[in-house]
Amino acid sequence: MKQGALHLLIFARYPEPGRVKTRLIPALTPQTAARLHRRMTEAVVKMARAASRGEMPVTVWYTGARRRDFRAWLGTDVGFAEQASGDCDLGARMLGAFEAAFQSGAGAVIGVGSDIPGLTSEILEQAVEGLRWNDTAVGRAADGGYYLIGMKSMHTPLFEGIDWGTGRVYAQTSEKIRRLGLSVAELLPLRDVDRPEDLDVVRHDPRFSDVFSGKSLVSVVIPTLEESGAIRRLLEWLARAGVGIERIVVDGGSRDRTREIAAREGAHVLTVSGGRALQLNGGAAFARGRFLLFLHADTVPPGGCAEAICAALDRPATVAGAFRFKTDDPRAVMRLVERVTHIRSALLQMPYGDQGIFMEKRVFEEVGGFRPMPIMEDFELVRRLRRRGRIVTLREAALTSARRWKTLGVLRTTLVNQLMIAGFLAGVPVQRLQRFYTGLR
Repeated sequence: MKQGALHLLIFARYPEPGRVKTRLIPALTPQTAARLHRRMTEAVVKMARAASRGEMPVTVWYTGARRRDFRAWLGTDVGFAEQASGDCDLGARMLGAFEAAFQSGAGAVIGVGSDIPGLTSEILEQAVEGLRWNDTAVGRAADGGYYLIGMKSMHTPLFEGIDWGTGRVYAQTSEKIRRLGLSVAELLPLRDVDRPEDLDVVRHDPRFSDVFSGKSLVSVVIPTLEESGAIRRLLEWLARAGVGIERIVVDGGSRDRTREIAAREGAHVLTVSGGRALQLNGGAAFARGRFLLFLHADTVPPGGCAEAICAALDRPATVAGAFRFKTDDPRAVMRLVERVTHIRSALLQMPYGDQGIFMEKRVFEEVGGFRPMPIMEDFELVRRLRRRGRIVTLREAALTSARRWKTLGVLRTTLVNQLMIAGFLAGVPVQRLQRFYTGLR
Protein backbone atom coordinates (compact mmCIF):
# COMPACT_ATOMS: atom_id res chain seq x y z
CA MET A 1 0.00 0.00 0.00
CA LYS A 2 1.09 3.57 -0.66
CA GLN A 3 2.07 5.31 2.52
CA GLY A 4 0.35 8.63 3.15
CA ALA A 5 -2.28 7.98 0.46
CA LEU A 6 -5.99 7.66 1.06
CA HIS A 7 -6.93 3.97 1.19
CA LEU A 8 -10.31 2.60 0.11
CA LEU A 9 -11.68 -0.49 1.87
CA ILE A 10 -14.54 -2.54 0.41
CA PHE A 11 -16.28 -4.99 2.74
CA ALA A 12 -17.53 -8.00 0.78
CA ARG A 13 -18.97 -11.46 1.34
CA TYR A 14 -18.65 -14.33 -1.15
CA PRO A 15 -21.93 -14.79 -3.08
CA GLU A 16 -22.89 -18.24 -1.79
CA PRO A 17 -26.63 -18.97 -2.25
CA GLY A 18 -28.41 -19.12 1.08
CA ARG A 19 -25.62 -17.28 2.91
CA VAL A 20 -25.90 -13.77 1.45
CA LYS A 21 -28.85 -11.37 1.24
CA THR A 22 -31.00 -13.84 3.16
CA ARG A 23 -33.50 -11.11 4.05
CA LEU A 24 -34.39 -10.93 0.35
CA ILE A 25 -35.59 -14.54 0.54
CA PRO A 26 -38.31 -15.65 -0.31
CA ALA A 27 -38.98 -12.54 -2.42
CA LEU A 28 -35.98 -13.85 -4.38
CA THR A 29 -34.70 -17.39 -4.56
CA PRO A 30 -31.40 -18.02 -2.75
CA GLN A 31 -29.68 -18.31 -6.13
CA THR A 32 -31.10 -15.01 -7.43
CA ALA A 33 -30.29 -13.21 -4.17
CA ALA A 34 -26.70 -14.44 -4.43
CA ARG A 35 -26.44 -13.34 -8.06
CA LEU A 36 -27.74 -9.90 -7.16
CA HIS A 37 -25.23 -9.64 -4.32
CA ARG A 38 -22.48 -10.70 -6.71
CA ARG A 39 -23.39 -8.12 -9.32
CA MET A 40 -23.69 -5.29 -6.79
CA THR A 41 -20.26 -6.15 -5.41
CA GLU A 42 -18.78 -6.18 -8.92
CA ALA A 43 -20.34 -2.76 -9.56
CA VAL A 44 -18.75 -1.29 -6.42
CA VAL A 45 -15.32 -2.72 -7.30
CA LYS A 46 -15.64 -1.34 -10.84
CA MET A 47 -16.54 2.05 -9.39
CA ALA A 48 -13.53 1.89 -7.06
CA ARG A 49 -11.21 1.18 -9.99
CA ALA A 50 -12.57 4.18 -11.87
CA ALA A 51 -12.20 6.46 -8.86
CA SER A 52 -8.76 5.30 -7.77
CA ARG A 53 -7.02 5.81 -11.14
CA GLY A 54 -4.13 3.83 -9.70
CA GLU A 55 -3.50 6.49 -7.07
CA MET A 56 -5.77 5.25 -4.27
CA PRO A 57 -5.02 1.75 -2.97
CA VAL A 58 -8.14 -0.43 -2.93
CA THR A 59 -8.45 -3.43 -0.60
CA VAL A 60 -11.34 -5.88 -0.51
CA TRP A 61 -11.87 -7.08 3.06
CA TYR A 62 -13.50 -10.43 2.43
CA THR A 63 -15.31 -13.24 4.18
CA GLY A 64 -17.05 -16.43 3.11
CA ALA A 65 -14.38 -17.97 0.85
CA ARG A 66 -10.65 -18.21 0.24
CA ARG A 67 -8.49 -15.37 -1.01
CA ARG A 68 -7.87 -17.15 -4.31
CA ASP A 69 -11.62 -17.41 -4.93
CA PHE A 70 -11.99 -13.66 -4.41
CA ARG A 71 -9.02 -12.94 -6.67
CA ALA A 72 -10.55 -15.09 -9.40
CA TRP A 73 -13.88 -13.35 -8.97
CA LEU A 74 -12.87 -9.69 -8.54
CA GLY A 75 -9.43 -9.50 -10.14
CA THR A 76 -5.79 -9.29 -9.21
CA ASP A 77 -5.35 -5.53 -9.45
CA VAL A 78 -6.88 -4.85 -6.02
CA GLY A 79 -5.66 -6.00 -2.61
CA PHE A 80 -7.38 -8.62 -0.46
CA ALA A 81 -7.44 -9.10 3.29
CA GLU A 82 -9.58 -11.45 5.36
CA GLN A 83 -12.05 -10.02 7.83
CA ALA A 84 -11.80 -11.06 11.47
CA SER A 85 -13.72 -14.28 12.11
CA GLY A 86 -15.33 -15.88 15.14
CA ASP A 87 -17.84 -13.97 17.24
CA CYS A 88 -16.75 -10.55 15.97
CA ASP A 89 -19.57 -8.18 15.07
CA LEU A 90 -19.46 -5.81 12.11
CA GLY A 91 -17.90 -3.07 14.21
CA ALA A 92 -14.99 -5.28 15.27
CA ARG A 93 -14.39 -6.35 11.68
CA MET A 94 -14.42 -2.78 10.44
CA LEU A 95 -12.20 -1.66 13.31
CA GLY A 96 -9.61 -4.30 12.42
CA ALA A 97 -9.60 -3.23 8.78
CA PHE A 98 -9.25 0.49 9.55
CA GLU A 99 -6.49 -0.15 12.09
CA ALA A 100 -4.58 -2.28 9.58
CA ALA A 101 -4.84 0.45 6.94
CA PHE A 102 -3.59 3.18 9.26
CA GLN A 103 -0.79 0.95 10.55
CA SER A 104 0.33 0.40 6.94
CA GLY A 105 0.80 4.16 6.54
CA ALA A 106 -2.53 5.38 5.15
CA GLY A 107 -3.06 9.12 5.36
CA ALA A 108 -6.84 8.63 5.46
CA VAL A 109 -9.19 5.65 5.13
CA ILE A 110 -12.64 5.26 3.58
CA GLY A 111 -14.71 2.11 4.03
CA VAL A 112 -17.76 1.22 1.90
CA GLY A 113 -20.26 -1.61 1.70
CA SER A 114 -20.83 -3.73 -1.36
CA ASP A 115 -24.62 -3.45 -1.69
CA ILE A 116 -25.07 0.22 -2.63
CA PRO A 117 -26.10 0.41 -6.32
CA GLY A 118 -26.22 4.20 -6.21
CA LEU A 119 -22.63 4.63 -5.06
CA THR A 120 -20.68 6.37 -7.82
CA SER A 121 -17.13 7.53 -8.31
CA GLU A 122 -18.44 11.11 -8.03
CA ILE A 123 -19.84 10.44 -4.55
CA LEU A 124 -16.59 8.75 -3.56
CA GLU A 125 -14.67 11.79 -4.81
CA GLN A 126 -16.94 13.98 -2.68
CA ALA A 127 -15.97 11.88 0.34
CA VAL A 128 -12.31 12.31 -0.51
CA GLU A 129 -12.77 16.05 -0.86
CA GLY A 130 -14.75 16.17 2.38
CA LEU A 131 -11.87 14.56 4.26
CA ARG A 132 -9.56 17.34 3.13
CA TRP A 133 -11.47 19.76 5.37
CA ASN A 134 -13.07 17.48 7.95
CA ASP A 135 -12.07 14.78 10.41
CA THR A 136 -14.67 12.30 9.15
CA ALA A 137 -17.05 11.64 6.25
CA VAL A 138 -20.28 9.65 6.49
CA GLY A 139 -22.84 8.56 3.90
CA ARG A 140 -26.23 7.79 5.44
CA ALA A 141 -28.19 4.79 4.21
CA ALA A 142 -31.98 5.02 3.95
CA ASP A 143 -32.48 2.16 6.44
CA GLY A 144 -30.78 4.07 9.25
CA GLY A 145 -27.28 2.68 8.76
CA TYR A 146 -24.47 4.11 6.69
CA TYR A 147 -22.90 3.01 3.42
CA LEU A 148 -19.61 4.90 3.79
CA ILE A 149 -17.42 6.08 6.62
CA GLY A 150 -14.08 7.81 6.31
CA MET A 151 -11.55 9.32 8.71
CA LYS A 152 -8.13 10.94 8.64
CA SER A 153 -6.95 9.27 11.86
CA MET A 154 -8.08 6.30 13.91
CA HIS A 155 -11.18 6.90 16.05
CA THR A 156 -11.88 3.56 17.71
CA PRO A 157 -15.06 4.64 19.56
CA LEU A 158 -16.91 4.99 16.25
CA PHE A 159 -16.91 1.20 15.94
CA GLU A 160 -17.79 0.37 19.55
CA GLY A 161 -21.15 0.29 21.31
CA ILE A 162 -23.16 0.48 18.07
CA ASP A 163 -26.32 -1.55 17.56
CA TRP A 164 -25.19 -3.05 14.26
CA GLY A 165 -27.88 -4.28 11.90
CA THR A 166 -30.50 -1.88 13.24
CA GLY A 167 -31.90 1.45 12.11
CA ARG A 168 -29.98 3.22 14.89
CA VAL A 169 -26.48 2.81 13.45
CA TYR A 170 -26.23 6.17 11.68
CA ALA A 171 -27.73 8.15 14.60
CA GLN A 172 -25.46 6.46 17.14
CA THR A 173 -22.38 7.02 14.99
CA SER A 174 -23.29 10.69 14.44
CA GLU A 175 -23.71 11.17 18.17
CA LYS A 176 -20.28 9.66 18.84
CA ILE A 177 -18.75 11.96 16.23
CA ARG A 178 -20.35 14.93 17.98
CA ARG A 179 -19.18 13.84 21.44
CA LEU A 180 -15.62 13.37 20.19
CA GLY A 181 -15.67 16.90 18.83
CA LEU A 182 -14.97 15.78 15.27
CA SER A 183 -16.05 17.58 12.15
CA VAL A 184 -17.95 15.57 9.54
CA ALA A 185 -18.67 15.78 5.81
CA GLU A 186 -22.21 14.52 5.19
CA LEU A 187 -22.72 12.76 1.86
CA LEU A 188 -25.80 12.22 -0.27
CA PRO A 189 -28.14 9.65 1.37
CA LEU A 190 -28.41 6.40 -0.60
CA ARG A 191 -30.42 3.20 -0.37
CA ASP A 192 -28.79 -0.15 0.17
CA VAL A 193 -30.47 -3.41 -0.81
CA ASP A 194 -31.24 -5.56 2.22
CA ARG A 195 -35.01 -6.08 2.27
CA PRO A 196 -37.64 -6.95 -0.37
CA GLU A 197 -38.91 -3.35 -0.38
CA ASP A 198 -35.43 -2.23 -1.46
CA LEU A 199 -35.53 -4.24 -4.69
CA ASP A 200 -37.12 -1.41 -6.67
CA VAL A 201 -33.70 0.28 -6.50
CA VAL A 202 -32.19 -2.38 -8.76
CA ARG A 203 -35.09 -4.08 -10.52
CA HIS A 204 -35.10 -1.61 -13.41
CA ASP A 205 -31.40 -0.80 -13.38
CA PRO A 206 -29.95 -2.09 -16.70
CA ARG A 207 -26.85 -3.29 -14.86
CA PHE A 208 -28.95 -5.87 -13.00
CA SER A 209 -31.95 -6.48 -15.28
CA ASP A 210 -30.80 -9.94 -16.37
CA VAL A 211 -30.55 -11.01 -12.71
CA PHE A 212 -34.35 -10.73 -12.51
CA SER A 213 -35.16 -11.88 -16.05
CA GLY A 214 -32.80 -14.84 -15.86
CA LYS A 215 -31.74 -14.12 -19.44
CA SER A 216 -28.20 -13.00 -20.18
CA LEU A 217 -26.98 -12.05 -23.63
CA VAL A 218 -24.02 -13.98 -25.07
CA SER A 219 -22.07 -12.06 -27.70
CA VAL A 220 -20.38 -14.40 -30.18
CA VAL A 221 -17.31 -12.73 -31.72
CA ILE A 222 -16.16 -14.36 -34.97
CA PRO A 223 -12.92 -13.17 -36.62
CA THR A 224 -12.87 -13.82 -40.36
CA LEU A 225 -10.55 -13.62 -43.34
CA GLU A 226 -11.68 -15.23 -46.59
CA GLU A 227 -14.32 -17.38 -44.84
CA SER A 228 -17.15 -17.27 -47.38
CA GLY A 229 -17.22 -21.06 -47.45
CA ALA A 230 -17.82 -21.44 -43.70
CA ILE A 231 -19.46 -18.33 -42.32
CA ARG A 232 -23.01 -18.95 -43.55
CA ARG A 233 -23.26 -22.36 -41.89
CA LEU A 234 -22.12 -20.96 -38.54
CA LEU A 235 -24.37 -17.89 -38.62
CA GLU A 236 -27.40 -19.94 -39.63
CA TRP A 237 -26.76 -22.33 -36.76
CA LEU A 238 -26.41 -19.48 -34.25
CA ALA A 239 -29.64 -17.92 -35.54
CA ARG A 240 -31.47 -21.20 -34.96
CA ALA A 241 -30.02 -21.39 -31.45
CA GLY A 242 -32.65 -18.84 -30.40
CA VAL A 243 -32.67 -15.62 -28.41
CA GLY A 244 -29.85 -14.65 -26.12
CA ILE A 245 -27.13 -14.71 -28.78
CA GLU A 246 -25.59 -11.68 -30.48
CA ARG A 247 -23.63 -12.49 -33.66
CA ILE A 248 -20.63 -10.27 -34.42
CA VAL A 249 -18.42 -10.91 -37.46
CA VAL A 250 -15.14 -8.98 -37.44
CA ASP A 251 -13.53 -9.21 -40.83
CA GLY A 252 -9.85 -8.63 -41.46
CA GLY A 253 -10.20 -7.44 -45.07
CA SER A 254 -11.58 -10.40 -47.00
CA ARG A 255 -11.63 -10.17 -50.77
CA ASP A 256 -14.29 -12.84 -51.12
CA ARG A 257 -17.98 -12.61 -50.10
CA THR A 258 -17.49 -13.11 -46.35
CA ARG A 259 -18.81 -9.72 -45.29
CA GLU A 260 -21.67 -9.79 -47.77
CA ILE A 261 -22.83 -13.21 -46.56
CA ALA A 262 -22.52 -12.21 -42.90
CA ALA A 263 -24.56 -9.05 -43.43
CA ARG A 264 -27.22 -10.99 -45.35
CA GLU A 265 -27.50 -13.43 -42.44
CA GLY A 266 -28.24 -10.53 -40.08
CA ALA A 267 -24.96 -10.46 -38.16
CA HIS A 268 -23.23 -7.29 -37.07
CA VAL A 269 -20.30 -6.86 -39.45
CA LEU A 270 -17.18 -4.91 -38.52
CA THR A 271 -13.96 -4.46 -40.46
CA VAL A 272 -10.77 -4.34 -38.40
CA SER A 273 -7.30 -4.61 -39.89
CA GLY A 274 -4.05 -5.49 -38.17
CA GLY A 275 -4.52 -9.16 -37.33
CA ARG A 276 -6.83 -11.49 -35.46
CA ALA A 277 -6.05 -10.13 -31.98
CA LEU A 278 -7.23 -6.66 -32.97
CA GLN A 279 -10.29 -8.17 -34.66
CA LEU A 280 -11.22 -10.00 -31.47
CA ASN A 281 -10.70 -6.90 -29.33
CA GLY A 282 -12.79 -4.84 -31.73
CA GLY A 283 -15.63 -7.33 -31.58
CA ALA A 284 -15.48 -7.48 -27.78
CA ALA A 285 -15.61 -3.67 -27.54
CA PHE A 286 -18.70 -3.63 -29.78
CA ALA A 287 -20.46 -6.46 -27.91
CA ARG A 288 -23.53 -5.73 -25.78
CA GLY A 289 -23.61 -9.06 -23.99
CA ARG A 290 -22.53 -9.84 -20.47
CA PHE A 291 -20.76 -12.93 -21.82
CA LEU A 292 -18.30 -13.23 -24.70
CA LEU A 293 -17.73 -16.31 -26.83
CA PHE A 294 -14.75 -16.10 -29.21
CA LEU A 295 -15.40 -18.52 -32.02
CA HIS A 296 -13.54 -19.46 -35.19
CA ALA A 297 -15.60 -19.30 -38.38
CA ASP A 298 -15.14 -23.04 -38.98
CA THR A 299 -16.23 -24.07 -35.47
CA VAL A 300 -19.87 -24.73 -34.55
CA PRO A 301 -20.72 -24.67 -30.83
CA PRO A 302 -22.99 -27.29 -29.26
CA GLY A 303 -26.74 -26.94 -28.88
CA GLY A 304 -27.73 -24.91 -25.87
CA CYS A 305 -24.33 -23.21 -25.86
CA ALA A 306 -25.65 -19.95 -24.39
CA GLU A 307 -27.25 -21.75 -21.44
CA ALA A 308 -24.10 -23.86 -20.92
CA ILE A 309 -21.91 -20.74 -20.85
CA CYS A 310 -24.18 -18.97 -18.36
CA ALA A 311 -24.26 -22.02 -16.09
CA ALA A 312 -20.48 -22.51 -16.19
CA LEU A 313 -19.75 -18.88 -15.35
CA ASP A 314 -22.38 -18.72 -12.62
CA ARG A 315 -19.61 -19.81 -10.23
CA PRO A 316 -17.68 -16.63 -9.33
CA ALA A 317 -14.29 -18.37 -9.11
CA THR A 318 -14.60 -19.69 -12.68
CA VAL A 319 -13.03 -17.03 -14.88
CA ALA A 320 -13.37 -18.63 -18.31
CA GLY A 321 -14.14 -21.81 -20.17
CA ALA A 322 -14.21 -23.65 -23.47
CA PHE A 323 -16.03 -26.54 -25.11
CA ARG A 324 -14.68 -30.03 -25.62
CA PHE A 325 -12.69 -30.31 -28.86
CA LYS A 326 -14.20 -32.38 -31.69
CA THR A 327 -13.68 -32.39 -35.46
CA ASP A 328 -15.79 -33.45 -38.40
CA ASP A 329 -13.16 -36.01 -39.44
CA PRO A 330 -14.32 -39.57 -38.54
CA ARG A 331 -10.87 -41.16 -38.77
CA ALA A 332 -9.57 -42.99 -35.69
CA VAL A 333 -6.42 -40.88 -35.62
CA MET A 334 -8.56 -37.75 -35.18
CA ARG A 335 -10.46 -39.39 -32.33
CA LEU A 336 -7.05 -39.82 -30.65
CA VAL A 337 -6.21 -36.15 -31.26
CA GLU A 338 -9.54 -35.16 -29.73
CA ARG A 339 -9.01 -37.28 -26.60
CA VAL A 340 -5.50 -35.96 -26.04
CA THR A 341 -6.70 -32.40 -26.59
CA HIS A 342 -9.52 -32.86 -24.08
CA ILE A 343 -7.16 -34.25 -21.44
CA ARG A 344 -4.75 -31.36 -21.93
CA SER A 345 -7.54 -28.79 -21.87
CA ALA A 346 -9.27 -30.20 -18.78
CA LEU A 347 -6.24 -31.08 -16.65
CA LEU A 348 -3.97 -28.18 -17.54
CA GLN A 349 -6.84 -25.69 -17.99
CA MET A 350 -5.32 -24.65 -21.32
CA PRO A 351 -7.97 -24.71 -24.06
CA TYR A 352 -7.17 -23.39 -27.54
CA GLY A 353 -9.09 -20.99 -29.73
CA ASP A 354 -10.67 -23.69 -31.89
CA GLN A 355 -12.61 -24.91 -28.83
CA GLY A 356 -14.48 -21.62 -28.45
CA ILE A 357 -13.21 -19.62 -25.48
CA PHE A 358 -15.79 -17.82 -23.35
CA MET A 359 -15.76 -15.47 -20.34
CA GLU A 360 -17.59 -12.49 -18.89
CA LYS A 361 -16.97 -9.26 -20.75
CA ARG A 362 -16.09 -7.76 -17.36
CA VAL A 363 -13.28 -10.28 -16.90
CA PHE A 364 -12.04 -9.81 -20.47
CA GLU A 365 -11.71 -6.08 -19.88
CA GLU A 366 -10.09 -6.49 -16.47
CA VAL A 367 -7.33 -8.75 -17.81
CA GLY A 368 -6.66 -6.37 -20.70
CA GLY A 369 -8.11 -8.36 -23.61
CA PHE A 370 -5.97 -9.93 -26.31
CA ARG A 371 -2.41 -8.70 -26.65
CA PRO A 372 -1.75 -7.16 -30.11
CA MET A 373 0.22 -10.17 -31.34
CA PRO A 374 0.36 -11.59 -34.88
CA ILE A 375 -0.08 -15.14 -33.59
CA MET A 376 -0.59 -17.12 -30.34
CA GLU A 377 -2.94 -14.44 -29.01
CA ASP A 378 -5.44 -17.01 -27.68
CA PHE A 379 -2.74 -19.09 -25.97
CA GLU A 380 -1.30 -16.00 -24.28
CA LEU A 381 -4.72 -14.81 -23.08
CA VAL A 382 -5.58 -18.21 -21.62
CA ARG A 383 -2.30 -18.22 -19.68
CA ARG A 384 -3.22 -14.88 -18.10
CA LEU A 385 -6.73 -16.08 -17.32
CA ARG A 386 -5.40 -19.24 -15.70
CA ARG A 387 -3.22 -17.16 -13.37
CA ARG A 388 -6.37 -15.38 -12.23
CA GLY A 389 -8.60 -18.40 -11.62
CA ARG A 390 -10.20 -21.59 -12.86
CA ILE A 391 -10.81 -22.34 -16.55
CA VAL A 392 -13.34 -25.10 -17.21
CA THR A 393 -13.67 -27.39 -20.22
CA LEU A 394 -17.28 -28.39 -20.73
CA ARG A 395 -18.42 -31.87 -21.71
CA GLU A 396 -20.40 -30.42 -24.60
CA ALA A 397 -18.32 -30.41 -27.77
CA ALA A 398 -17.81 -27.69 -30.36
CA LEU A 399 -17.46 -29.19 -33.83
CA THR A 400 -14.41 -27.85 -35.70
CA SER A 401 -13.62 -28.38 -39.37
CA ALA A 402 -10.67 -30.71 -39.85
CA ARG A 403 -9.63 -28.91 -43.02
CA ARG A 404 -6.23 -27.97 -41.60
CA TRP A 405 -5.47 -31.54 -40.52
CA LYS A 406 -6.60 -32.86 -43.91
CA THR A 407 -4.50 -30.32 -45.82
CA LEU A 408 -1.26 -30.58 -43.80
CA GLY A 409 -1.66 -34.06 -42.38
CA VAL A 410 -2.34 -35.02 -38.78
CA LEU A 411 1.29 -35.61 -37.79
CA ARG A 412 2.56 -32.40 -39.37
CA THR A 413 -0.25 -30.28 -37.93
CA THR A 414 0.31 -31.68 -34.44
CA LEU A 415 4.07 -31.18 -34.68
CA VAL A 416 3.69 -27.58 -35.87
CA ASN A 417 1.27 -26.81 -33.03
CA GLN A 418 3.63 -28.19 -30.41
CA LEU A 419 6.64 -26.40 -31.88
CA MET A 420 4.72 -23.13 -31.79
CA ILE A 421 3.88 -23.60 -28.12
CA ALA A 422 7.43 -24.61 -27.24
CA GLY A 423 8.83 -21.63 -29.09
CA PHE A 424 6.44 -19.24 -27.41
CA LEU A 425 7.22 -20.58 -23.94
CA ALA A 426 10.94 -20.39 -24.73
CA GLY A 427 10.61 -16.70 -25.52
CA VAL A 428 10.96 -16.82 -29.29
CA PRO A 429 9.61 -13.51 -30.70
CA VAL A 430 6.09 -13.94 -32.01
CA GLN A 431 7.08 -12.38 -35.35
CA ARG A 432 9.54 -15.23 -35.88
CA LEU A 433 6.90 -17.74 -34.83
CA GLN A 434 4.49 -16.28 -37.35
CA ARG A 435 7.03 -16.59 -40.16
CA PHE A 436 7.79 -20.16 -39.10
CA TYR A 437 4.09 -21.08 -38.97
CA THR A 438 3.32 -19.48 -42.33
CA GLY A 439 6.29 -21.16 -44.00
CA LEU A 440 5.34 -24.64 -42.85
CA ARG A 441 1.70 -24.47 -43.81
